[in-house]
Amino acid sequence: MADSHDCRSIRNICILAHVDHGKTTLADHLIASSGGGVLHPKQAGRLRFMDYLDEEQRRAITMKSSSIALQYKGYSINLIDSPGHMDFCSEVSTASRLSDGGLVLVDAVEGVHIQTHAVLRQAWIEKLTPCLVLNKIDRLIVELKLSPMEAYNRLQRIVHEVNGIVSAYKSEKYLSDVDSILAGPAGEIGDENQEFVEDDEEDTFQPQKGNVVFVCALDGWGFGICEFAEFYASKLGASSASLQKALWGPRYFVPKTKMIVGKKGLAAGSKARPMFVQFVLEPLWQVYEAALDTNGDKQILEKLIKSFNLSVPPRELQNKDPKAVLQSVISRWLPLSDAILSMVIKHMPDPGSAQSFRLSRLLPKREILDGDFSSSDVIAEAELVRKSVEACDSRPESPCVAFVSKMFAVPMKMLPQRDVNGGIVNNYIEGGNGDFDECFLAFARIFSGVLHSGQKVFVLSALYDPLKTGDSVQKHIQEAELHSLYLMMGQGLTPVASARAGNIVAIRGLGQHILKSATLSSTKNCWPFSSMTFQVSPTLKVAIEPSDPVNMAALMKGLRLLNRADPFVEVSVSARGEHVLAAAGEVHLERCIKDLKERFAKVNLEISPPLVSFRETVEGESSNPFDKFKSLTGNSNCIEKTTPNGRCDVRVHVLKLPDALTKLLDESSDLLEDIIAGKAMRAQDDEHPVESLKKRIWDAIESEISDTNVEKDKEKLKLLWENLLKRIWALGPRHVGPNILLLPDSTTEDNGFSVLIKCSPYVSERLGFVSNSDELETETTSAETQSLKEEANSLKSSVLSGFQVATGSGPLCDEPMWGLAFVIEASISPVSESEAVHQSDQYGVFSGQVMTAVKEACKAAVLKKNPRIVEGMYFCELNTPTEYLGPMYAVLARRRARILKEEMQEGSSLFTVHAYVPVAESFGFADELRRWTSGASSALLVLSHWEALAEDPFFVPKTEEEKEEFGDGSSVLQNTARKLIDGVRRRKGLPVEEKVVQFATKQRTLARKV
Repeated sequence: MADSHDCRSIRNICILAHVDHGKTTLADHLIASSGGGVLHPKQAGRLRFMDYLDEEQRRAITMKSSSIALQYKGYSINLIDSPGHMDFCSEVSTASRLSDGGLVLVDAVEGVHIQTHAVLRQAWIEKLTPCLVLNKIDRLIVELKLSPMEAYNRLQRIVHEVNGIVSAYKSEKYLSDVDSILAGPAGEIGDENQEFVEDDEEDTFQPQKGNVVFVCALDGWGFGICEFAEFYASKLGASSASLQKALWGPRYFVPKTKMIVGKKGLAAGSKARPMFVQFVLEPLWQVYEAALDTNGDKQILEKLIKSFNLSVPPRELQNKDPKAVLQSVISRWLPLSDAILSMVIKHMPDPGSAQSFRLSRLLPKREILDGDFSSSDVIAEAELVRKSVEACDSRPESPCVAFVSKMFAVPMKMLPQRDVNGGIVNNYIEGGNGDFDECFLAFARIFSGVLHSGQKVFVLSALYDPLKTGDSVQKHIQEAELHSLYLMMGQGLTPVASARAGNIVAIRGLGQHILKSATLSSTKNCWPFSSMTFQVSPTLKVAIEPSDPVNMAALMKGLRLLNRADPFVEVSVSARGEHVLAAAGEVHLERCIKDLKERFAKVNLEISPPLVSFRETVEGESSNPFDKFKSLTGNSNCIEKTTPNGRCDVRVHVLKLPDALTKLLDESSDLLEDIIAGKAMRAQDDEHPVESLKKRIWDAIESEISDTNVEKDKEKLKLLWENLLKRIWALGPRHVGPNILLLPDSTTEDNGFSVLIKCSPYVSERLGFVSNSDELETETTSAETQSLKEEANSLKSSVLSGFQVATGSGPLCDEPMWGLAFVIEASISPVSESEAVHQSDQYGVFSGQVMTAVKEACKAAVLKKNPRIVEGMYFCELNTPTEYLGPMYAVLARRRARILKEEMQEGSSLFTVHAYVPVAESFGFADELRRWTSGASSALLVLSHWEALAEDPFFVPKTEEEKEEFGDGSSVLQNTARKLIDGVRRRKGLPVEEKVVQFATKQRTLARKV
């Protein structure tokens, strides 16, 4: 493999699509034609060669990304098949990082779905060159029975919609996939003028350019515009290049003049069809009708075979099944693999040109502080490595750099038993930890240099910095020896002695050094590759324990192995000591638990019900926006607490933040952490991150202000918000959450007896809302007051800690608070000498008392302001036939879902429904939906946002109407909010208010002795 191919003859591609759009079936046909005989063409599309796990075959979905090497016309193509299910989108991230191009599949019947948005976004983030494959074209003919003109309109609309999504991502218009779906297809146009749309030159996918193909993966045929342009070039007397431009869009052929004209060149009342319909779709429709219709003209098939010199065995033509006859003819007329692979070679870049384009994403330029002359050699070598990666330098003397996107476990028996030279290998030599059943291989792409088996390399984590020295950086770098290299052939592994830059390989020998992903380098002076971006986060958490406590050690070992084998799973220990497993969804969780039981831990497990996270907030709906700010002043709206020794009085006001601002603070937590920590930030797209965040904060506030109609009120509100933004002391919980700690207003002054605990608006200064010189200390004369002020200064951290603890566990069920601003006025008074002696021992440390008082006051303030529970919401996309709409809506109603949109898919009997489903109600949702709709409905869930539940958890009927509706006294049923809160409290072992005996009656004996 080291000297087999020049880097220009390599292509690294991945297949990306929504679930069930035909990725693995397409891969089967490519493997059958170019895989070196590992798959017979007769089995292509039915065997699903890349789905080699039992669970994948059983469920008929792909669950992991796997690679195979194909050979086509002197080119080496590394093909990675990726999953389409939302639960396994992390595998899409690992596949796209190692690829240079992506085949984006879209079902011609179902169209663009939620995961199509996600994979297009991933391809854009990783700077892949995408090509569009419209699959299942045969369903338009056989199932929907569309005319060629209707099929053309549908195909054109799909291409237009996909182009709209990509252009929206390019302009960074949408922040998330859910937003882009709710916004609707970008630039959708009516059917009546669909055929006359001119393609924009900026569009990513244009059939006339050759980067769009139309295929039927199951039957093994496909074509691009260029194939038909070559067919008709001699017949129509035109060049294939000009025909290629004319065979898509509003171009028409006039037989009399043999001219290609636009819509304006047609005679009035002409019934001419676009050339794509006339010369491409109509012949295809005729072939299908001739083969499948009982009265079809069989001579059309014979004419087709004769015209194109197709070598179809007579035995296949005499088959009784017309579908088999059609497949044998059309797959030879329009071979799928030729259409796809020729497009890949022509339109996807080789590793050299791709890496120079992707370099800014893979190895972003680092900001080097001026004056650091001691490390000039390090910087020079790191720059040399960067240039080698950019050029994809495959010379043996160039620095060797590779990126491992994931570790995957392979049973020991699956490893090759012979080495490159044919000698027998002893595979049981690695590590002395007894994990002999599974071997961990690294899924890697070589970006520069040559890798050899037995070579020593440095393993760099994402936090490694070559400019730093000492113990702090040593934990991010390890030295490892590569045991062996393998070329991946789906499940099979072929040992190779070495591999050049541009190739994708599996590496053995790194199992003890890499947890999930890492950079491999032959030199220490190399920057690590940027971290991969995952589209979702692991939200489904369960607690795991062995059925027999004796097996706890086996479970812990199994969890360690699972954590390494799955790129997305998270394993942690909760505050209560439980082992918590976090997965992306139910299907992902089921696979993780099955792997634990059967492969890694091999013990019986007890799985808890899902652990759902909630948030706590206060009621904030008010018609008058000024009511919010009134709550920050006045004694009636505040909570007062005093420390046990009576020296510190704490007054707390609470304010509900706008939803847009809360969401922004939550989403920007990583950026805020860097800003508050004072890390050096690099400007992106000519705008500094701090300035960008500041602008977005103002935009969120202005969206709230814009709801007010009176211009004068808008100015007042703006001034009030400006004042608040200058007083931000801290964020919480964990210093980066969506809650704000505000300093007391400057009008609040110390009185004669007590001193207010004051601090500088630290976060406001970091975000640039206030300059450091705005705060001026007032001069004090009294020595007693001076010492009191010094004591107040030392208690700042206690107030801050009290705020952090309070926002980390709210009063309802110890869940974090959400979208609240607290103003804490803590004032301390002097202590007399007589009291000082016995108070210090009696009440404990004063700082601890202040912290507890602040925490209790914050919680009491939330309880006073009508607390509400906030729950996570999934965005749900459902596809259902019309006859099952009733049962589907019944399932959604039971799950407290909120319907957003319902529309019928044109040309089919399927309804697409968009809804929000609470995370707490989502478990078992897909199974129940399938059960009630006899398997006809499918649903996909993706985490969308947090939403406050409007119900009051402490609701008690007071008026006559409420008593009549909800009952009175003990007969009042708990509302949903109270049930959710009590469920969390029970799980956490907190006290729950409930009646032990609900209906007490005198016990009667069951038997009566006579």
